[in-house]
Amino acid sequence: MTIKDLQPALLFDIFDQINQVPRPSKKEEKIRKFLLDFAAKHGIEAKTDAIGNVAMRVPATPGCENAPTVVLQGHMDMVCESNDKSFDFENSPIKTVVEGEWVRAEGTTLGADNGIGVAAGLAVCVDKSLVHGPVECLFTVDEETGLTGANNLGEGMITGSMLVNLDSEDDAEVFVGCAGGVDTTCEFKFQPTATPAGLHFLKLDVANGLGGHSGCDIHLGRANANRLVARFLWAQQQKHELALAEILGGNLRNAIPRAAHAIFGVKAEDKDQIVAEFNQYVADIKAEFAGVEDAMTLTLTSADAPATCIDATTARNLIAALYAVPNGVIGMSRDLEGLVETSTNLASIKLLPDNVILVTTSQRSSVESCKWDIARRVEAIFALAGAKVTHGDGYPGWKPDMNSRLLQLASDSYEELYGIRPAVKAIHAGLECGLFKLNHPHLDMVSFGPTLQGVHSPSERMHIPATQRFWGQLTLLLEKISKL
Repeated sequence: MTIKDLQPALLFDIFDQINQVPRPSKKEEKIRKFLLDFAAKHGIEAKTDAIGNVAMRVPATPGCENAPTVVLQGHMDMVCESNDKSFDFENSPIKTVVEGEWVRAEGTTLGADNGIGVAAGLAVCVDKSLVHGPVECLFTVDEETGLTGANNLGEGMITGSMLVNLDSEDDAEVFVGCAGGVDTTCEFKFQPTATPAGLHFLKLDVANGLGGHSGCDIHLGRANANRLVARFLWAQQQKHELALAEILGGNLRNAIPRAAHAIFGVKAEDKDQIVAEFNQYVADIKAEFAGVEDAMTLTLTSADAPATCIDATTARNLIAALYAVPNGVIGMSRDLEGLVETSTNLASIKLLPDNVILVTTSQRSSVESCKWDIARRVEAIFALAGAKVTHGDGYPGWKPDMNSRLLQLASDSYEELYGIRPAVKAIHAGLECGLFKLNHPHLDMVSFGPTLQGVHSPSERMHIPATQRFWGQLTLLLEKISKL
């Protein structure tokens, strides 16, 4: 069976078409052209704004013209993670595989976040069997790496009074709130120094971690590869002379890092002891993450001696800061049981030109003051270590409205179809709804979607029955709104 055999055929066919189009964040030119060509082919009114968002509008089913206008919203970019580092996300299609009740990709992120939301919006636009009032579709750019599209939405792109965000990842749940977030970057300027003679160089590799979304998955206790590398290096730094040549880990600010590595030199006479201590370290880590990170590997191998290393002071301060900085869940919500309120993710460590090491962290909280508190704690640690620290503009959270009319209708639709009242939740991730609310305070908003697992990693997969229920809930909701 392939994705073309799945029902509803229209929804899965459009999703498959979308997956033929490269769409990395900040490089949405091809998917934007696809959307505009799709609109032209089907006679749909469409426009773009200066930042590159696409808006479409379809008229109401005859007799439903006076119903409230509903905005269906998703983002056109995707997280690009692959087990094959040579995979070209800018030019290659995503190859999907149907496996039992799931759709996944061959070795890459699937792009269901948020390709399935975009597909649902387009399917509504062309499905003549549906009953609905006026519908607007808004497809934003660069949601994954900065919420740039939502933050710069052009005037007049949407006019509706209700907005359904199609970017949630759990069946039988309706979301009415989300965390706000801010990124913190820390720059270490180092001096390359000649590699001391007589050192034996080792490469520490952490690989095959689960990774995942730094908001949705932060509470699952998964390993942060950057932390694991820093933890071992710091311990060795206390006992042995250590020359750090290279340290790299993670990729995207909103993904838990799955892999990281460091190359460092030690005195030849210390090598055997360090290897023994590493073996004990691996045993400790395997025990700590048993049942969670069973596929993760930690290896220590000999490496060629580089010509230069990072100067000793910067290396010492960098390792200490990476080890000391908070990571993971900081606090739980007192309002919604089981909801992470505040968290931080040590997202990436990169070597830049001009001898700069860039560390990126991402902070989230549904409480604005707590978001900035954890961001400033991160700042304090890296500033003490001598880094230049910068905070991004951030984005606001979305405060739940438990009296929402749209919430009532979305919940009624799911219960009527499937006999279960969906759970009402907030999400510890950055939906674009908070930004829409800033400039369109009248909007009544909810978010729902099918079950997705492993988003932002090559293990991403989409549950087929949940996707079918998602489509049923959406289409019935539109019909209910058409009668208002």
